[in-house]
Amino acid sequence: MKIAITSKGKDLDSPMDPRFGRAPYILIVDTLDDGLEVLDNSENVNAFKGAGIQAAVMISDRGAKVLLTGYCGPNAFKTLNAAEVKVANDVSGTVRDAITAYNEGKVSFSDSANVEGAW
Repeated sequence: MKIAITSKGKDLDSPMDPRFGRAPYILIVDTLDDGLEVLDNSENVNAFKGAGIQAAVMISDRGAKVLLTGYCGPNAFKTLNAAEVKVANDVSGTVRDAITAYNEGKVSFSDSANVEGAW
C-alpha cells in the first residue's frame, strides 16, 4: 500500500512538515516493496489558495491510500475523503518515525479535518 507523508526534505530521515498543502515535499512510500517517490510540492508552498486540494489530487493520482500529516484543512480533507484516502492528523517526528508508527498501528485516522486555526 502506498502512504503519503508530508516532509521538509527528500528522504526518510527528514522531519515531517505539519502542513499538508504547503509542505515542501510529500513522500510516497510503498509499504509492500519499500519504494519511495518524492513529490516536489513547491508550487503549492506559496499558493494563495487551493494548496491542499492540489496536493490531495497529486497524492491520489499517485495511488496513495493513506496520508500522514500534522494538519489537513477542510477542503483538502473533503478531496481526500472523496478519493478514499485515509487521513491521520497530528503525526509528528521524522518521516521514518511516521512510517514506523503507521506500521505498528499507532496512528489514529481522522473523521474530519483539523479545526480551523490550529496551525
